[in-house]
Amino acid sequence: MEPAIKVIKARPIRDADLPSIQGVERLAQWMDSRFLIPGTNIRFGLDPLLSLFPVAGDLITFLISCALIYTMRNHGASRKVVIKMLLNSTMDAIIGAIPLVGTIFDVFYRSNTRNVQLLKEHYLEGKHQGQGNGILIVIAIVLFLVVVAAFYGVYKLIEAIF
Repeated sequence: MEPAIKVIKARPIRDADLPSIQGVERLAQWMDSRFLIPGTNIRFGLDPLLSLFPVAGDLITFLISCALIYTMRNHGASRKVVIKMLLNSTMDAIIGAIPLVGTIFDVFYRSNTRNVQLLKEHYLEGKHQGQGNGILIVIAIVLFLVVVAAFYGVYKLIEAIF
């Protein structure tokens, strides 16, 4: 006898949820695209400004992103969407931690805006349904390969020194 397959669907947005989701959108705009560089069409938010403060600024922006993801999860985002959002925010935090390059990356990547877009696609178009196990497997494989490459690099460095 085969086990029953559990189908996971997005919980529909209730009217009571709309102000909270609008709040998420507003905070994402403040973090990613609230200000305009004069004479250009380039927008930026608090994320690149805070990243100018080493470690603390990047940690603060990552925590804010995590709070937004937590709020979106409480409003019915699927596990797969949450995993994708965490990937966006983690990549933003890791690359954003690189001095100067990270600040420029923060201006253009806009992880919070991407996360809100993922949530809208999830609710309005039915995309990104499911558990996201495939994504987690790919992440595990990539991390394993990075660790193996790091150990191999250290081995070759020690071999070259001695």
